Amino acid sequence: MLTRDEAVTMIENSVDAATLFARYPYRELAAVLHPDRNPGDTRAHQAAATLNRHYDDWKRARRQTVTTATSSYTLTVPHAVGSIATTYRTTGPHLVKLVRDPALNPLIHAEWAALRALDGFTERHRWLRPYYPRLLDTSGPVARGDRAFSVLDPLVDGFVTLADIGEAFPDGLDGRDYAWMHRRLLRAVAGAHRAGLVHGHLTADNVLVHPGQHGIVLVGWSFAVESGTLPLATDNSAEYPPEVHKGLPMTAATDVHMLHRLTLSLLAPTETRQREFATWCTQEDPAQRPDVVDLLDEYDDLLGELYGPRTFRPFIIPETGA
Repeated sequence: MLTRDEAVTMIENSVDAATLFARYPYRELAAVLHPDRNPGDTRAHQAAATLNRHYDDWKRARRQTVTTATSSYTLTVPHAVGSIATTYRTTGPHLVKLVRDPALNPLIHAEWAALRALDGFTERHRWLRPYYPRLLDTSGPVARGDRAFSVLDPLVDGFVTLADIGEAFPDGLDGRDYAWMHRRLLRAVAGAHRAGLVHGHLTADNVLVHPGQHGIVLVGWSFAVESGTLPLATDNSAEYPPEVHKGLPMTAATDVHMLHRLTLSLLAPTETRQREFATWCTQEDPAQRPDVVDLLDEYDDLLGELYGPRTFRPFIIPETGA
């Protein structure tokens, strides 16, 4: 349950209304900061006043309409907040990913290029299509000071992020549950590498999971580059391998490192064999890391040793506190 201190700090540090309300609904924040619950608490009262100003701004802006060369899209509520953009639901069957700062437009352009490359690649390798989001439309070139945006398939119903799953399992994931997620992630990353791309931002927020269907979609392609290319930008919150910190180009080995650091952050400490496998994939020297295509078979061999023949294992996310 959200506490008074958490709500106050969140509001005091909020960048904008969209970012704030993507994390917590207005009503929940307002209830925590209601004057009747915080008599004589000046800081809470000031936070409540700021909250109400944010809410008024958000109500005025949330029906913003953005236009492409062929269509218009009316934004409603924030769906997700990423490192460079906020993704909004719309009045139609789409999501719109709108960069928050025009200076970051080149990163949304990089996502367009990556998703178009993946779309072309999966025309020839259709079994990989479900692993990537589909770009439906873009803002195209925009005037100086305007913000670029993407129009995407609405991967909404039934999907949660891997970050959400990590929060739901604070003691770490059972290796049998993480196994199917990692197998699919290896395939998604291998497909991108065969298309000549490095994702470059493999974080828990950029992996969508459909627990019921055992589905995985790799999103967040704004930091993607062609293999052997320097990154356009880096995200201070991401856990990059040594070569990125040294200013060297990103390669397929960069993704291998990031994916398996993510694995180590999610698996329960008792999952010794899988954690050893992941650690082996995070060696400092990129040349010493295995190729992700080779890892497909090697990981399957490990799972066979650990669990025997594959069977479907239902995955249920526990209810968290109200």
